[in-house]
Amino acid sequence: MKTIIIKYPAGNVQSVLFSLERIGVQAKVTDSKESIQNAEKIILPGVGEANFAMKYLKEKKLDLLLSKLEQPVLGICLGMQLLCKYSEESSTTCIGIFDLLVKKFQSSDKNEKIPQIGWNTIHKLKGPLFENIPNGSYQYFVHSYYVPLGKYTTAKTEYIVTYSAALQKNNFYAVQFHPEKSSYVGHKILENFIRL
Repeated sequence: MKTIIIKYPAGNVQSVLFSLERIGVQAKVTDSKESIQNAEKIILPGVGEANFAMKYLKEKKLDLLLSKLEQPVLGICLGMQLLCKYSEESSTTCIGIFDLLVKKFQSSDKNEKIPQIGWNTIHKLKGPLFENIPNGSYQYFVHSYYVPLGKYTTAKTEYIVTYSAALQKNNFYAVQFHPEKSSYVGHKILENFIRL
């Protein structure tokens, strides 16, 4: 099975690679359009700034390629946000798989730190990504922006507001948390994606 991690200016690629290795999957990191088109599974990882990341994807025309893919695609953290239509981060037009606006956390409570960093529970789990994943499982989050609830929401969580912890539309899957940093349950979610 050919699993591709899309190369672009974003962090956590090595963490995703190591997590896939732990579940017996050898993946390749590349921005080659041919390799991406021929892959069986594609992961768009991400820790970084939306506008900077989108500029790279557009320069490589990977935004257009991604929107036409028919094999399973998984966006992680920033990768999830880039699959949406628009981000408030630097007023960025994104890929547009999910017709959703990515919003910045707003809080006047000094106890509600932004970015959210740490473990949080996920609820109302739906779809094949969460097969055999218990409701209320903990996942690791690091982000200042979030995707509101909508028709594509397949998991919810709460920090300042209740928002989408995961999305799905056809062959496109996305999670706001970092499964590669979320111990056994996160690895199980990656396994579920690989088995799609």
